[in-house]
Amino acid sequence: MAAADDLAFDPWDPAFVSDPYPAYAELRDRGRVTYYEPTDQWLVPRHADVSALLRDRRLGRTYQHRFTHEDFGRTAPPPEHEPFHTLNDHGMLDLEPPDHTRIRRLVSKAFTPRTVEQLRPYVSRLAGELVDALVAKGGGDLLTDVAEPLPVAVIAEMLGIPESDRAPLRPWSADICGMYELSPSEDTAAKAVRASNEFSSYLRELIAARRKNPGDDLISGMIAAHDEDDDRLTEQELISTAVLLLNAGHEATVNSTVNGWWALFRNPDQLATLRADHSLIPSAVEELMRYDTPLQLFERWVLDEIEIDGTTIPRGAELAMLFGAANHDPAVFTDPDRLDLTRADNPHISFSAGIHYCIGAPLARIELAASMGALLEKAPTLRLAAEPERKPNFVIRGLEGLSVEVG
Repeated sequence: MAAADDLAFDPWDPAFVSDPYPAYAELRDRGRVTYYEPTDQWLVPRHADVSALLRDRRLGRTYQHRFTHEDFGRTAPPPEHEPFHTLNDHGMLDLEPPDHTRIRRLVSKAFTPRTVEQLRPYVSRLAGELVDALVAKGGGDLLTDVAEPLPVAVIAEMLGIPESDRAPLRPWSADICGMYELSPSEDTAAKAVRASNEFSSYLRELIAARRKNPGDDLISGMIAAHDEDDDRLTEQELISTAVLLLNAGHEATVNSTVNGWWALFRNPDQLATLRADHSLIPSAVEELMRYDTPLQLFERWVLDEIEIDGTTIPRGAELAMLFGAANHDPAVFTDPDRLDLTRADNPHISFSAGIHYCIGAPLARIELAASMGALLEKAPTLRLAAEPERKPNFVIRGLEGLSVEVG
């Protein structure tokens, strides 16, 4: 175990946020776990540890299934944050068994591989239309013109949210996801609370309408889903799951798209290789998600004391799994700081692992491949028009925009 008083790891430093990977290398070299006092977390940077700990049942996304805040040595969230926590804490991402198991089982009944695969033609058609529009005007912002509208429309279509109601979805999501950053401000919390209230109210009305008139959509499917014990999702679980699917269903895809193309522009040899051989798209999607990971950190609570490399981590502590560091671990990836679209052995953990492995990973892969394919085919001369600015966020890694030209 190493102290962190002189670390280059600083999630509030714009220089670090711009390129955290050298600091990750320093962390990996220091050891398997490092205590970081500013966030009261234990940083875990190596791939083998992150992968194993994501599957370790002595850890949890929550502790409230076993302990009160007081018993766990933690302070309850402020009452004014309650709408956010009610929404967040009833989604399967932040639950542990048995609730997680029950909800994921019921959601899986509606969110089947067949359901996802049936979306492929719609995703391909929409990606093509968005890229056609970008080409027609000679370029634009790849973020707002392609990367955002594609996955937002797809998950909204799946959920059964009418096209006329979709405008607030992305702003609601952005405000809610602000709470996943380290030490969010009160202003961030206030925005998340407001978005949680508005999004929940909207979904409550939509769910009521679907109960009366079910459709061929995911919300109707989740309302109808039950098992042999006649377990069903409660209304709050329905709302929280719909928000989770919407947020997780597009945030990573949006950021993977722009992070990925920014990486391609910075590695013209790899872009040229991809343009010459579109069959590399599947491996390119995996490599770009590894190379500049859209979700850099994922937390776990220590429910039962564990030991890492001779260091005892007590119950009540919090581990910060550094996905970005794990995805650049030279013990697993040959020449990890090099972008290699032909990389065959690529066990990245950008979709997490264990019981919380991303249920939407197959859909994300379809969307990323569709937008990449459409851009390669319809915009073969796509080029960077201006150096992008990186968002100040550390945990959810993305760009403010990506200005491109065509023709």
